[in-house]
Amino acid sequence: MPVNLSIKNAPDDVAERVRQRAKRNHRSLQGELLAIIEEAVKVEKRLTLHEMMERNRALGLSTPDEATRMIREDRDR
Repeated sequence: MPVNLSIKNAPDDVAERVRQRAKRNHRSLQGELLAIIEEAVKVEKRLTLHEMMERNRALGLSTPDEATRMIREDRDR
């Protein structure tokens, strides 16, 4: 059964940004708020070990040192 939710005392600037976002997405204010809430609470699928290994292979890393180097380069940027 659907539930009514409300947000009280939302700052004007936040409300305006949500209105603008709703307009960009061709939604009502209520529709945009529901989309934001759904995105925030969606259940993320846990990766299997096989899927994790495939993602790692896609990065092209063959040793832990390569991963460390990539992380260091990213942090230095």
